[in-house]
Amino acid sequence: MKRPTAAALLVAAGLAAGVTGAKPTEHEVTQKDRAFSVTRLTVTKGDQVSFKNLDPFFHNIFSVTKGSEFDLGAFPEGESKSVKLDKSGTVQVECALHPEMKLEIEVKD
Repeated sequence: MKRPTAAALLVAAGLAAGVTGAKPTEHEVTQKDRAFSVTRLTVTKGDQVSFKNLDPFFHNIFSVTKGSEFDLGAFPEGESKSVKLDKSGTVQVECALHPEMKLEIEVKD
């Protein structure tokens, strides 16, 4: 009977632990004309979402969703700020300076 190699054992251990080897993805959401480029986004847990300001004024992107709170602070035209989303569920995102700006991010396992 053949004995499994060390590499085969590591792969099997990773699969048993739920490790797929998939790398996190970065998603870009732009802000233009006081609106997000999308109103709904689906990402995988561990992915990063980058917010790029294309308006000639500041935006301040934040979320108060329990367990996924963040505040990227105010940033001007041409700049980007990012957040890594580590908890599955729905994250409500807004702009503190423009309350009409709303985005819902669904974070899947």
